Amino acid sequence: MNSEKIINILIIHNTINSQFENLALFLARNPFLRVYYLTREKTEHSFHRLHVRHYDYSEKNNYLPLEKETQEGLAVIESLKKLRNEEGFVPDIVIGTAGWGALLFIKDLYPDVRLVGYFEWFYHASGSDVAFWPDEIPTEERRKILRLRNAYLLVQLDACDVGYTPMNWQKAQFPKEYRDSIHVIHEGVDTGYYAPAPGTKMVLPGLDLSDAKEVVTYVTRGMEPYRGFPNFMEAVKILQKHRPECEIVIAGNDRTIYGRKPGNGKTWKEIELEKGGLDLSRIHFTGWLSRNNYRRLLQASTVHVYLTRPFVLSWSMVQSMSAGCCLVSSRTPPVEEVVTDHENGLLADFRSPQEIAGCIEEALDDEELRRRLSEAARNTIMQKYSLQLCLQKQMDMIFGKND
Repeated sequence: MNSEKIINILIIHNTINSQFENLALFLARNPFLRVYYLTREKTEHSFHRLHVRHYDYSEKNNYLPLEKETQEGLAVIESLKKLRNEEGFVPDIVIGTAGWGALLFIKDLYPDVRLVGYFEWFYHASGSDVAFWPDEIPTEERRKILRLRNAYLLVQLDACDVGYTPMNWQKAQFPKEYRDSIHVIHEGVDTGYYAPAPGTKMVLPGLDLSDAKEVVTYVTRGMEPYRGFPNFMEAVKILQKHRPECEIVIAGNDRTIYGRKPGNGKTWKEIELEKGGLDLSRIHFTGWLSRNNYRRLLQASTVHVYLTRPFVLSWSMVQSMSAGCCLVSSRTPPVEEVVTDHENGLLADFRSPQEIAGCIEEALDDEELRRRLSEAARNTIMQKYSLQLCLQKQMDMIFGKND
C-alpha cells in the first residue's frame, strides 16, 4: 500500500450489519484510506472515519427476473455519480456483494477501478439446498428462475478483478470455469468477544434459568425448514420425554427467510406448536436478542444445536464454537467443512429428529465429552476462522498482494 497517496475505498451492501462490517471498520482506521460505505439501509449509524451513505432503491413485487437486480445496479450507479459530483469521491477500489446486483455496472462508470466481489451462492435445481427433500422437485418455472438468478451473478463475476466467498463448499457451487477467480476467505469471528465464560448463567431479558441443570440452545434468524427448525422441535419432543429437567432456549424471529412459507397465513413455529406433544413450560422463545445477550446465551449453553440444509453456513455456528459451545449439528457439507464428528462437535442426520436428539443426549450425559468438544471447537475457530487471520487475508486480496 502506497502511504503517499490517500486511497479511496467504496464498500457496497444493502445493510450495515453485513459481511463487511468488521472489514469496513478495520479499513477505516487506516489514515491513508478514505472509506465510504454505501447501503440501502437508512441508518443513523455513525462510525469514526467511516463515511456511511444511502442509495435509493424502491423494491417492487412485480419485477421480472433480472429486472430487480438491474434496478439495484442502476440505483448504485446513480449514487456513485452523486458522490462524485457532490463530495468529490471517486473510488480506487470497490468492494461489494453480488447477491442483489449492486456490482453490475461499476466498471461501466469506472473502468479502471479495482472491483472486488463477494459471491455467496450459486443456485442449482438439485444437489444442494433446492430439492433437498424428496418431495421438493422444482417446477420448470422454478428452474428457469434459478437459471436467471445465476445469470446476473456470472455477469458480475466476469466484471470483477477478484471474487471471494467464505467457504470451499460455496465456491464448489460455481461453474468450474469460474472457480479459479474466486478466493475462499471467511469473514472471520471476533474470538475475543465470542469467548468462553465459565459459570455464566442463562439469564436473559424476561428469562432466568440460573438453577437449570441442562440448557439446550438453538439460534436462528428465521424459524424455518432451511435451518432445521421443524426437525429440532421434533427432537425436543424426544428429549422432553427422557429428560424432565432439560430446558430449551430458542432465539430468533418467527419468520421465513430462505425457503418457502408454509401457507394458510401461518408460520413454521405456529405449525410445530399446533402439533402438540411439547411441554411448553420448558421451552423458552426469547425473540431477537441483542449482541451481548446472544453471546450470553452461547456462553450459558450446555449443548448448542445448529442445523442447516446444504446451503450457506450461518455465522451463529462458528460464533458458538468460538464461545466454547458443545455443538450438535447436521451432517451436511457446509457443516462438515468445519466440524468433524466427535472431534469438535457431534453430527447427526439433518432429516432424523431421533438422531439429533440422540446426539444431544450423548453430550448431556457426558461432561468430559462436552469439555473436550468445546475446547476443540474453540481451537478450530482460533486456528482457521479468527477475525485477525481472516482480515489479513482479505487485505492481501483487496490490495492485490497475491495477484
